[in-house]
Amino acid sequence: MRTLAATRRPALVALLIGEAMNLLDATVVQVAAPVVHADLAGPVSDVQWFTAAYTLPFAVLLVLGGRLGDIAGRRRVFVAGIAGFALVSLGCAFAPSAGVLIGLRAVQGAAAAAVVPQTVGLIKAMYSGPELPRALGWIGPVMGLAGVCGPLLGGLVTHTVSWRAAFLVNVPLAVAVLVLARALPEDRAPVRPRLDLVGTGLVALGTGLVVHPLIGVSGVSWGSLGAGAVVLAVFVLHQRRATSPLLEPSLFAQRGFPAALFTSTAFFAATGGLTTVVVLHLQLGLGEGVLASSLSLAPWSLGLAVASWAAGAHLVRRYGPRLMPAGLLVLAGGILAALVVPLPVGLAVIGVGAGLFTPAFFTLALSSLRPQETGSAAGLLNAVQQLGATLGVAVLGRAYLDGTFERAFLAGVLTVAVSAVGVWGMASAARRS
Repeated sequence: MRTLAATRRPALVALLIGEAMNLLDATVVQVAAPVVHADLAGPVSDVQWFTAAYTLPFAVLLVLGGRLGDIAGRRRVFVAGIAGFALVSLGCAFAPSAGVLIGLRAVQGAAAAAVVPQTVGLIKAMYSGPELPRALGWIGPVMGLAGVCGPLLGGLVTHTVSWRAAFLVNVPLAVAVLVLARALPEDRAPVRPRLDLVGTGLVALGTGLVVHPLIGVSGVSWGSLGAGAVVLAVFVLHQRRATSPLLEPSLFAQRGFPAALFTSTAFFAATGGLTTVVVLHLQLGLGEGVLASSLSLAPWSLGLAVASWAAGAHLVRRYGPRLMPAGLLVLAGGILAALVVPLPVGLAVIGVGAGLFTPAFFTLALSSLRPQETGSAAGLLNAVQQLGATLGVAVLGRAYLDGTFERAFLAGVLTVAVSAVGVWGMASAARRS
């Protein structure tokens, strides 16, 4: 951060730690989930719900969180979300049953939804000119570092202390963020929108009806899936007619942003789902301990961190959007390689592919935002990212539990191929504009 203004560095550090806490918490719990299930008992599908119960409300409330920042002030909402996240993490650490833990994870996801959408808006409020892309460029490496530390920290703490201590990791991080956040400026949208509570309720209900029957080992409830699709269709109609819609209409005026939403959903479904499959396979299939499985994920995280830094610092400026299909090819190659070479080697290649893809993707997706679109766009991009991860946990996790490791990984390749369609749409829209 040497090239960034020294007076704003504590504020930027607060935002980056707050952003990283989401990924750190998710990866810590993914590694610890089988141990939590063994301790608290319950159906095996609870292993998926320990993650999905967090990512689902996180996904559906992110846009609302962005709107709250537009209205009440991004600094104020960021601080409130961090404080709530810390308090609920304490509750998770002392949860007496699987049901209570799943419920608290949902509240934790809602708190995270208040934090993450504020990051881009506050960085834009603090920086301009050449400093802005440099400040935004720190998000990728920090998230990569969180990806490295999450599985290792989760495995180490769970192995040496307990899974309950893994939730307490969030508390000192949150305290540090709250201290540093005093340096953050307050920032609001120039034109404050109203909250669309009806739209929020519709999207939450529709998404829940779609995701819920996909998690578990019993047959899929097609009635629930159909009802969810109908509710989401009603949500779309409501957005077209609402005077203050949840989603900023101008974001959909061109093809680029909808293509980015499609791409993000499919890409993070692949990466989120594959991470869960690896943990399930190592701990439930091969009988590995939590520490061994966390170490097995380290090559993925390390490849992600290194490639993300290289892409953000050098490659995106040189190659631009062309880096996205290259990253997807490397990612798909790593998935296939993991089926025939030692698993850590394949996971390292997967991490490199994901690290090459993400900085180029977010740079293109966020490049043309206007001030009034920031809250809605940042919330929506993060929302579909989390929704994709939730769907990946549900679909690829189910492919493993009902089938084999190979079947789940081949499903991951197909999911990457679907995200390539979205990349083509983004590139096509960029050429037209």
